[in-house]
This record gives sequence, structure tokens and C-alpha cells, in this order.
Amino acid sequence: MTARESQQSIRVEVVYATAERQELVVLEIGTGSTLADAIAASGLAGMFDGFEVDPSRVGIFGQKATLDQLLRDGDRVEIYRPLIADPKEVRRQRALMQNKSEAP
Repeated sequence: MTARESQQSIRVEVVYATAERQELVVLEIGTGSTLADAIAASGLAGMFDGFEVDPSRVGIFGQKATLDQLLRDGDRVEIYRPLIADPKEVRRQRALMQNKSEAP
């Protein structure tokens, strides 16, 4: 790759996981590409049945992002699944169970 080509493209990763499987796709995409562009180019839609992207459940390196956010070289695009259970509710239920088991 020449210096000119490296300025015109960036390397990014797109990751998605289900309870059964995870995929990481490495892409070379054009400078100025967005998070949505990377997801579309990743081919993940064809790898997972029922694959849908919720615009409020995407990020870059664990930080929420928007689909129109521009990417930088080395970014890791993450597509988040909906939570099965509310973490606060799970902790509350666990604390209740623990208190019941400790009661005389």
C-alpha cells in the first residue's frame, strides 16, 4: 500500500455477538466513512438470522455513537444487542434472595 492509498482508506473492525456466536470483521474502507457504512460493508446482515441494527445500540470502543459518526483508522465498531434483563432489577432480586436466605 502506498502512502497515498493509506490516506484514502482506513482499517476498522466491526463486531457483533449473539449468545451462541460472535463475529469480528476487519475492513478497509474509505476515509470519511461512517459507522453505518462500516456496518453495511461488514456483511454481518448475511451472517446472522434476524440481524437488525438499532441506531441507539451502536458504539465505538464501548462508547455510544451514532450511525453517522465518522470513523478513524483503527476504530472498533460495536453493535449491541438488547439486554435480556435489566441489570438493576437482577441485582435487586439477587439481594432480596440473599436477604431471605440469611434471615433466621
